[in-house]
Amino acid sequence: MKLLRRSTRRDLAAVRLQHRAIRQAASLLLAYPDERTPGRLVTVDALLEHVTGSEHDALARTALYLRTTEPLVAAREYVETFDMRRRSTMYLTYWTGGDTRNRGTEIHAFARAYRDAGVEPPDGEAPDHLPVVLEFAATVDPEVGEKLLAAHRAPLDVLHTALVEHASPYADTVTAVCATLPPVTDQELQRARHLAEAGPPAEAIGLQPFTLTVPPRSDGSSAREGGRPA
Repeated sequence: MKLLRRSTRRDLAAVRLQHRAIRQAASLLLAYPDERTPGRLVTVDALLEHVTGSEHDALARTALYLRTTEPLVAAREYVETFDMRRRSTMYLTYWTGGDTRNRGTEIHAFARAYRDAGVEPPDGEAPDHLPVVLEFAATVDPEVGEKLLAAHRAPLDVLHTALVEHASPYADTVTAVCATLPPVTDQELQRARHLAEAGPPAEAIGLQPFTLTVPPRSDGSSAREGGRPA
């Protein structure tokens, strides 16, 4: 029995390590392609040594795309995918808070979770941006990070579906991320379908929508304000 418990603990530790490696690699792969991409890919290769199975292959396919695509082409396709298509936004609270004041509260909840874990939200990006959440879950507080991701499973499913429909090379990475979370429930599936069909919540008449100004990227371009794609 003691041997069984030790084996179970080792198995759980291995799973947790793989989940952290997947989330860190995904955070790097989902970052805006720029002059730092080659360095990120070196780190991804090292992380993939700790990942097995279909998740390893999925992350490797996105890495191969970034490694073999011209930088300007990769940057343009990234903007078209994540900034210009509403359904594939990586701002997780866009789907739960929409253009309402509630979104401000939800974004601050992410920032508060980071501060409670002893770190400040990063400069230059919103705390609910998927790569930021993934990095937090991988490197700061895996338990709290997983709770944040699991609580926004419906937005993740909307994002994943949109990427698959557009045959995006980033779909594989989001597939790997979803594999680190508890199995999706029927309720979450229905919620994701509803969000995809109805769109995010809208503010009541007479109230000013919450907006978040995202600083320009290193190439001088900028995402749409508040992660609100067309």
